[in-house]
Amino acid sequence: MSESSPEAAAAPVLDVWCELQCPDCRTALDDLRALRARYGDRLELRLRHFPLEKHRHSFAAAQAAEEALEQERGWAYVEAVLGRVEELDRRGEPFLIEVARELGLDAEEFDTALIDGRHILIVDADHAEGKAIGVTGTPTYVIGGERLDGGKSQEGLRERIEEIADRLLAARED
Repeated sequence: MSESSPEAAAAPVLDVWCELQCPDCRTALDDLRALRARYGDRLELRLRHFPLEKHRHSFAAAQAAEEALEQERGWAYVEAVLGRVEELDRRGEPFLIEVARELGLDAEEFDTALIDGRHILIVDADHAEGKAIGVTGTPTYVIGGERLDGGKSQEGLRERIEEIADRLLAARED
């Protein structure tokens, strides 16, 4: 299904405010995989960036994730980096470029993107919007106008997201 079709446009959106150096976001990966498996194209998962100052490589990681999205491997890249947050913490930007290479992406383009800052505005805009709607930590989810904070506990969040998604999908069918 193309993103321009009416069905895709009407799909409920789950904004996932994430930070790629965040251990809690890594924990949330299982829930995100389960949601993608359950809903497929019927629910649009949208990565939103909320780099935290306490993680010194998170801003570069957000930019790298945007480059991966541009190269059409965004979620694969996000999962690969989140799966190795300790390595990102230790190695920084060289690690981000290495992951791109491992996934068969254009690693030189990643390096250039991190140098020229072409994705900074997207990351800054996401962060500003997150602050404006009350995001204080990651992961935070927004679906159907409801904000769910996963930074304190993931307990019950996937079920709550599924309830809201099911309600939105049922309303769309009416």
